[in-house]
Amino acid sequence: MTVLVAAVAVLLVLALLVLVHRWLWIRLVRDATAPGSRVRRALTAAAFALPLLSLAALVAGRAGAPFWLQQTVSWPGYLWLPVLLYLTLAMLVGEVVRAVWLRRAAAGAHARAAAPAPVGADTTGASGAGVGEGADADATAAGGAESTPDAADAAHRLTRRTFVARSIAGAAVAVAGGTVGYGTYGVLRGPRVKRVTVPLAKLPRASHGFRIAVVSDVHLGPVLGRAHTRRIVDTVNATQPDLIAIVGDLVDGDVADLGPAAEPLAQLRARHGAFFVTGNHEYFSGAQQWVDHVRELGLHPLENARQELPHFDLAGVNDIAGTNEGHGPDFVRALGDRDRSRTAVLLAHQPVVVHDAVRHGVDLQLSGHTHGGQLWPGNYLAELANPTVAGLERYGDTQLYVSRGAGAWGPPVRVGAPSDITVVELASYQT
Repeated sequence: MTVLVAAVAVLLVLALLVLVHRWLWIRLVRDATAPGSRVRRALTAAAFALPLLSLAALVAGRAGAPFWLQQTVSWPGYLWLPVLLYLTLAMLVGEVVRAVWLRRAAAGAHARAAAPAPVGADTTGASGAGVGEGADADATAAGGAESTPDAADAAHRLTRRTFVARSIAGAAVAVAGGTVGYGTYGVLRGPRVKRVTVPLAKLPRASHGFRIAVVSDVHLGPVLGRAHTRRIVDTVNATQPDLIAIVGDLVDGDVADLGPAAEPLAQLRARHGAFFVTGNHEYFSGAQQWVDHVRELGLHPLENARQELPHFDLAGVNDIAGTNEGHGPDFVRALGDRDRSRTAVLLAHQPVVVHDAVRHGVDLQLSGHTHGGQLWPGNYLAELANPTVAGLERYGDTQLYVSRGAGAWGPPVRVGAPSDITVVELASYQT
């Protein structure tokens, strides 16, 4: 039954996408270009090719396609998705503009047609009337239907509609292209450092000012590779953290393909080391191979485990996605037998487990997963599935901090949710 529901949902989504693409082709291509022109043929070909490339980008990795092929289809395929989103939004606004524009133009034409002729514009007299009528008849015979006032108005309306269609199409393409271009620049430039102070009641004074660099959702894959990892490592090291926490979704692919892209992680430097917990995408890629590989790079995986630091406990749980493989989060194993008089900081990829953290006396949970929505208005959808989409919030005696992430999944584009590496500074109430 569940499979049937999922299949129906997929078919409905595909049908909607087909309808959206057809509507965009009508407005952007058919209405705005000349029939049979090279421009129309080229844009029509793109209207078929780009959705197919997007589908190929989404399924190539899961289908086991060679990595070079994944890289080839991913850039154009993934970039089309945000372009499609913002073209659709821009053209929905354009529909309103189109309707108002054409209605006002039509009202103006009707007003001009209904206006009385100027005094003296018409000649009187039998002979004059006869000459005038004969001239009109000759003009009509010579020019055909195109020379009548109605035909002229129709031609004028056609020209006006084409002008409106091209104006709206051009504006929509400019808005969508500019938005996606700036959002791509933001990702490829690398994440910016965000600093947050979190006061913790049980934290000893000796740990006041302890700094944790939180890195989430890097999403190394066919688009973001070694250069992106290098930018992240340099940014983290520049903050001189006491501890580094990588809270899941590091990769989208196998170690065989992405091992070289992850190698710069070996250069991470922090006084108390770098720690890692799995995200849902690690389980899509083969979690154990990545746990073993990051250990080889010098990171410390916390698989439902706890590390006792000098003045607080650092715990980590596996992602919920590991449940189907028998490796899901185990809070009892990670936190069950600890001394609750000590501060506990938990690394967990998904914010939704915060309620388990509250039950186990966690003081601070560090998470990612949401990307802050990544592409506006995706943040509103993310709010439906997550207790916190980005930032710091409190749940009972537990504080939850959610990073927007240092990379991007799918299209390397962020709009309204800039990437970040967060330096969380712990503060003590004790004097």
